[in-house]
Amino acid sequence: MKINEKQLTKLYYSIGEVAALFEVNTSLLRYWESEFEKLKPRKKKGGARMYTVQDIKLIERLYNLLKVEGYTIEGAQKVLNSKKISRSDKISELNQTIEKIESALQRLKRVRDSSLK
Repeated sequence: MKINEKQLTKLYYSIGEVAALFEVNTSLLRYWESEFEKLKPRKKKGGARMYTVQDIKLIERLYNLLKVEGYTIEGAQKVLNSKKISRSDKISELNQTIEKIESALQRLKRVRDSSLK
């Protein structure tokens, strides 16, 4: 699954919003939080979880490892703790870089077009 970072405009997201992004139950996110020490969303005084964009990127990585690539929890923990970057992470990183370059080129084209008028 690929989350478009441009859609993530808020500072914090509720557990329900994040679950909807990945089409999973909130209980799965709470379970992953208990299994992966790197996943630690902030909590309000009442205990409500508030996820940052960084948390969502980690959940995206977990989702891809567990649901797409078929890793077990233990296998995903090993991947996260190792320096090795998975193929899907490399592809995701490259796609994000391409999107940034395309956006910059579009801005340059608009500046050039406006200066020619």
